[in-house]
Amino acid sequence: MLLGFISLLLTVVQGPITKICIPDDVASHMLPCKMPTSHVSESYHRRYPPQTVNSIGKRLLLESSTGQHCAQGKVPLLSLEALHHLHIFIFVLAVVHVIFCATTMVLGGAKIRQWKKWEDSIRNEPVSRRNESVPELAERKETVHWRKSAIVSWMMSFFKQFYGSVTKSDYITLREGFIAAHCASNPKFDFHNYMMRTLEVDFKKVVGISWYLWLFVVFFLLLDVEGWHTYFWLAFLPLILLLLVGAKLEHIITRLAQEVDDEKAKGLEASATPSDEHFWFRRPSIVLYLIHFILFQNSFEIAFFFWIWSTYGFNSCIMEKLGYIIPRLLMGVLVQVLCSYSTLPLYVIVTQMGSMFKEGMFQQHVHQSLVVWARGQ
Repeated sequence: MLLGFISLLLTVVQGPITKICIPDDVASHMLPCKMPTSHVSESYHRRYPPQTVNSIGKRLLLESSTGQHCAQGKVPLLSLEALHHLHIFIFVLAVVHVIFCATTMVLGGAKIRQWKKWEDSIRNEPVSRRNESVPELAERKETVHWRKSAIVSWMMSFFKQFYGSVTKSDYITLREGFIAAHCASNPKFDFHNYMMRTLEVDFKKVVGISWYLWLFVVFFLLLDVEGWHTYFWLAFLPLILLLLVGAKLEHIITRLAQEVDDEKAKGLEASATPSDEHFWFRRPSIVLYLIHFILFQNSFEIAFFFWIWSTYGFNSCIMEKLGYIIPRLLMGVLVQVLCSYSTLPLYVIVTQMGSMFKEGMFQQHVHQSLVVWARGQ
């Protein structure tokens, strides 16, 4: 819906936009390619034709036919051709974002479904035998002292997200903590089924494209200046954020496990205590916003690459050198894989440790009945 609104808005205001003029020296310095001069060879013009300028936010190179309404020394901010390319890019970005989000959710959901066997085994065995069936709990007690170090704990959390991000002992610890806090009267609550429902609810939010994400796109498109290599450095942002989010989620699991182990070492019955205190600014929803931004930014990187390739060609000066392209693509693949198989499953289970349960707590028909009842009060 937002995509259609933006395209419609651009169509409505394209007349006034094309009449906006900016100083020629500003346009010359804010181009993604060097402005050809009169002494440049003909081969240069053949390789970098006038159409190889970034059509988003900047005028076409050597384009003067649409600037007749501008005063001397000024040029149009955007041409009709630039607006046309902008429509195409918006469509490409939206399609790539939806595909990437769907892929992440499908792969992440497949990973989470592997935990179903843990849920079944826990629900089918007596409560008294659960701790005996998980050897990892004993191993934690042996290492609890040196793992209390903040540096060691964060280092372990950082590297744990790359392998076995959620173990059976982690699952049991978080499951028992959730049930004890939110449904103590139903020890056989299907925690796995509940997580899958919350994943479906969150997917509707992640796949959307919010207005602030479009502002981010416009901002960085304007920073596509020759020599800055903006998109190369920008490719590191989703990877850094993803590693930070993964480490934070793993660290929450570690802290909860340590608290449980400390209580059990004293001979007390204990379970993980859900609390918003474990999350940044006491808001578990921040993690979802970050994952949303990471997936969108990764989609933006890949969509921009293919859009430039299809519009201007692989040898365009906007495409930059191969040494900048390959790392960008590799980081895009790495972010997609890591987010699917590690960060998303971590998010689904760890954010259940907030103070409140999520929207997917009840089946859809029960949820709708409760909403109707609440409105009638």
